[in-house]
Amino acid sequence: MLQVSALKILKAGQNVFLTGSAGAGKTYLLNQYIAYLRERGIAVAVTASTGIAATHIGGQTIHSWSGLGIKDVITQQDLEKLAKRKPVRDRLQKVEVLIIDEISMLSKANLAGVDQILQYFKKNNEAFGGIQVIFCGDFFQLPPVSRERKPSYERLAFMSPCWVAAELQICYLTEQFRAGDSDLINVLNEIRTGDFSDSSQDLLWEKLEQSEENPPDDSIIKLYTHNADVDSVNAAALKALEADKEYFYATTTGDKTLVESLRKSVLAPDDLELKVGANVMFVKNNYEMGYMNGTLGTVTGFSKDGWPIVTTFDDEDLEAKPAEWSVVNEFNQPVASFAQVPLRLAWAITVHKSQGMTLDRAAMDLSRTFEPGQGYVALSRVKSWSGLKLLGCNQNALMVDPLVLKADKRFQELSDESEAAFEKIAEEQLNSIYDQFVFKTGGTSDPIQMEFNRQQSQKAVVVKKASKVSTYDQTKVLIKAGKNLAEIATARELGEGTIVNHLEKLLKDNPDLDCTSLRPNEDLIKAVGDAIKTLKKTAIEEDYEKGESLKLGLIHRELKGEHGYDEIRLARIFCN
Repeated sequence: MLQVSALKILKAGQNVFLTGSAGAGKTYLLNQYIAYLRERGIAVAVTASTGIAATHIGGQTIHSWSGLGIKDVITQQDLEKLAKRKPVRDRLQKVEVLIIDEISMLSKANLAGVDQILQYFKKNNEAFGGIQVIFCGDFFQLPPVSRERKPSYERLAFMSPCWVAAELQICYLTEQFRAGDSDLINVLNEIRTGDFSDSSQDLLWEKLEQSEENPPDDSIIKLYTHNADVDSVNAAALKALEADKEYFYATTTGDKTLVESLRKSVLAPDDLELKVGANVMFVKNNYEMGYMNGTLGTVTGFSKDGWPIVTTFDDEDLEAKPAEWSVVNEFNQPVASFAQVPLRLAWAITVHKSQGMTLDRAAMDLSRTFEPGQGYVALSRVKSWSGLKLLGCNQNALMVDPLVLKADKRFQELSDESEAAFEKIAEEQLNSIYDQFVFKTGGTSDPIQMEFNRQQSQKAVVVKKASKVSTYDQTKVLIKAGKNLAEIATARELGEGTIVNHLEKLLKDNPDLDCTSLRPNEDLIKAVGDAIKTLKKTAIEEDYEKGESLKLGLIHRELKGEHGYDEIRLARIFCN
């Protein structure tokens, strides 16, 4: 299918599975459609199954956005707890279009959980609560990681009943935009078809011979299929450095079971050893500090506080201060946390952890490939055939999952049918269908409003890095720009409670700061104000926080738990 045909289907409001080989332009097309939706003021959620993939499309993980977290099963109690978390509740109720990129790495169970959550919050029993869903990805990539060894039909998202219920139109992109690299394209395409030619086999063996004659240097990241190989390479490379070792230890708090779950999902090690000269990879997103999950660099020193200074491969110097991963309760309060410097050694990484990355150069050893798709994923990480060094390869590296192979052929057939059907629709009728979808989702077709929306999306407030501007001043910039609480929290990648913290601090230092855009419902302000007046009549010294404001718990109880802590804190600011 051509991109222009796929865009027609998307604009018609159809649920879509957007797929195709590497270089087919899937992300480019997604970004086109996202711009189209935002121009019309349609509420779109841009998510992905992994943190790295999310950064490519300017979104967040589906687990974070939906409130799914690390759960595999969603209970009624879980849904009721989510409903008490205002940021989650608001975005789930408002959303009209949901995009999930890298769908291959989202499990069948997780997709069912997202479906269940949306039906609950949209109060609609249709698939995914009746909103438009767009799944983007390629099932020839690696499947979801599973704690237990499960067959493909129990893991893959397209085997979920909610996938069938969504009645997805298949848009299988066939154009190729990786111009000038026919060798890489041919090898990848032949792995996809399950029909690997002798000529492509010869190309791989040539790469092997070339790599034996010219071994890769330490600046080239190495991919292995097994953790043991990665650990061995990284340990040997670290030992070879003559600099002194520095040690960084993780700290944990909260429920032991939840802490263990965090440990399994976090890529930062419990005990991290570093030296100047170590190749490292950031393992968490922090846009303020200038890094994301997958950013590569070298440790070039340590700050006066003892934290690693990493010079990225883009020549930026970043201080890697400890980061925190947490599980929160219904009040958005952490009940378990894992804190560590967000780095891991990266002379070598596993193929699994490389998924979603695009590398200029990589050396890979596929001689111990054990899972279908590993070879395809590794080879498709590099931008060009010339950027590849091959250290080993077995026959498994050329294999793909038989279920995926069968499904892919059917996806191509369905895509052809969809394209043919939409090509028969007259342009005038298509435009009417587009307008109906815009109207249904609360969007606008008014040219003046659309131009305003376009300018607003292009005029994103630029926030400097935290190393140059304090975190409070970054929030202040957004307040002055008239952004509301949800918009500021999204732009800062912080919780709404943290933004309220910032607002309280900013108003102490800048009492004249105009924060009208953050003012909550007047009924809430009155309710909180009346509660405070009532409590003050009998309050004693211990009822105050640091001698200033009444403790939130008292106000929360006085309001009979009808409002969340963050709502109360925000309203309290406007009671004076």
